[in-house]
Amino acid sequence: MSVPTTPDIIPLSTDNESGFLYNKYKDTLTTLPKEKGWLSESMFLYQGFWVEEGSVISAVDVMASQDSFQALPTDIYLATLPKSGTTWLKALTFAIVNRTRSPKDVLVSLFHFTNKVRDKSLGVMTFEEAFEMFRKGMMPFGPCWDHLKGYYKAALERPLEILFLTYEDMQKDTVNNVKRLAEFLGYPFTQEEEVEGVVHEIVKLCSFETLKEVNKHGMVIADLPNDAFFRNGKVDDWTNHLTNEMSQILDEITKEKFDGLDISF
Repeated sequence: MSVPTTPDIIPLSTDNESGFLYNKYKDTLTTLPKEKGWLSESMFLYQGFWVEEGSVISAVDVMASQDSFQALPTDIYLATLPKSGTTWLKALTFAIVNRTRSPKDVLVSLFHFTNKVRDKSLGVMTFEEAFEMFRKGMMPFGPCWDHLKGYYKAALERPLEILFLTYEDMQKDTVNNVKRLAEFLGYPFTQEEEVEGVVHEIVKLCSFETLKEVNKHGMVIADLPNDAFFRNGKVDDWTNHLTNEMSQILDEITKEKFDGLDISF
């Protein structure tokens, strides 16, 4: 079994198509609320969520995909906020199929990632600036809490089609959650595979340390190196960055947003 690396990310709009798509959706684009971005000069609020301008997936790409994308019953979708364990879960899913997340930690991880890859003309983002934007919900593909609530409720309504996982649970009990993920994907481990240690082999193969090592070199796209996706991989790193006041503010928002829902970190 080969070590999974970060696959290339391909924008929906290629260079040949971007002009056409922009002209098609420019009237809608000009009506969207616009704020300063994390990675680029600006981002747009589209259908309740923020999308970076000039990102791998832009607001125009989202509009185009809604108009033309056709899903297949065999498709597997990984829906996460940036910097909430996406690469790890992607690697685990790939390894399972091919063997024959707290808001505070998301903020910290996204802050460090942003300063690695954002447009240099924008300068370095301060943590205070990142915190203010995050708590207002102004983050790529956020607000964070609305993203989590939406998929949590959808998972309750369609448990056979949507599996809701948190980064914290994945780290706390990786083996059993990998087995749960395999079952959901339709690739359950056999008793023989478990006895032979296949589950533990996949967990080790897709560990943070292994993925960080094999992604030391190479680029995802221009100006975005593979190693930008790997920094710490630890839960509760937020304690090294947030003040007590910042922590309390995010706790209050989380409590309000998740009221009545069984979501905890």
